[in-house]
Amino acid sequence: MPSEPIVIVGGGLGGIAAALALGRHGFRVRVLEQAPEFGVIGYGIQLGPNVFPMFERLGINDAVLATCHRPGACIMADAVTGDEITRVPTGASLVGRFKHPYVVIHRVDLHRALLDGCRALDNVELIASADVVAFEERGDTVVATTADGRRFEGCALIGADGLRSPVRAQLFGDGDPVPIGYVAHRTILPMAEVPAQVRSDDVYLRVGPGFHIVHYPLRRGDLFNMVAVFRTATYAEKLSERDYRAEIERNFETAHPIMKTILGLMNFERRWPIADRTPIRVWSRGRVTLLGDAAHPTLQSLAQGACMAIEDGVTLAELIASADGDVPAALQRYQDARCVRTARVVLESRFLWEAYHAGGIARDVSYQAFAERSEADVFKCLAWLYDGITLPPAVRN
Repeated sequence: MPSEPIVIVGGGLGGIAAALALGRHGFRVRVLEQAPEFGVIGYGIQLGPNVFPMFERLGINDAVLATCHRPGACIMADAVTGDEITRVPTGASLVGRFKHPYVVIHRVDLHRALLDGCRALDNVELIASADVVAFEERGDTVVATTADGRRFEGCALIGADGLRSPVRAQLFGDGDPVPIGYVAHRTILPMAEVPAQVRSDDVYLRVGPGFHIVHYPLRRGDLFNMVAVFRTATYAEKLSERDYRAEIERNFETAHPIMKTILGLMNFERRWPIADRTPIRVWSRGRVTLLGDAAHPTLQSLAQGACMAIEDGVTLAELIASADGDVPAALQRYQDARCVRTARVVLESRFLWEAYHAGGIARDVSYQAFAERSEADVFKCLAWLYDGITLPPAVRN
């Protein structure tokens, strides 16, 4: 066991999952979070069956199942006509095929479960207000420096610091993520405030030419999560709420009335530009590596960003634990084990994004192709993803 701790930069889902996985293997871990407290933006996320074996390794499976919502299906509908295009069953048949459920959960609830796991371990230290701006490799250690001049030394440094990762910038200097010209607005409301014609126990993806809305319940139906996404030339600009509303009205002008009802429920004070990166093979150098969005940010088409980050964290911990102290070799094996799977998520998400937002005759072709798929076809298409990854037998500490 290394005498120095493993330093993780970033206290989001991926960073905290890695900390918990490493902590359960007995490693000393320090998590450095730039914010004044550990937390995440409070909206919903979807979790595929592939992440549940990771939850079992992390010891949070019961906590996730206690707070999640289990939809009966993910339904894709035409945003203009309102007609159903296709559906992915997420009930008994999916569990029968993939052995684990498909769920939706409040991001705060998942993050809390991971944090609770870390706080139960004496060997995991969570340090807030620690904005890492640089690092230096010193032979057998790495030193991270924060904006206020503090220095944290470790046997490894894991950059789990998000889409615009400073750790990645120092490692590779490969520029900013690539914006795709779309933005997202997000809102959560109490279910009691949602009109009956909008409510559903299922996950809905309502797609149209250049825009879509995703909505589903959270916390066992107490809350309603909504995300409105559209293409706009002003994606890089910060505008007023009034301007945002005007853009929404223009871009969703042809949308079905139920879409407009949903938009009428939403808060438009803030929006998020959408971006990803072209996949790379190399994430690690010496005793430094990347994890989650810092390594392989993806579009939301497959709803796998959080799942990939958590898979990263568990895989990395397993490989460090089995490396007999050779941390640089473990980081290389981690990179090699993860790069193709995560790249496929990124590239297939790009393909699906174009299919979801097609216009003209391409839209008709896309929707026809989705509609022709049987349940067996859908499960076969998802098998590479939902069958998950193979890990060595768990080490119990």
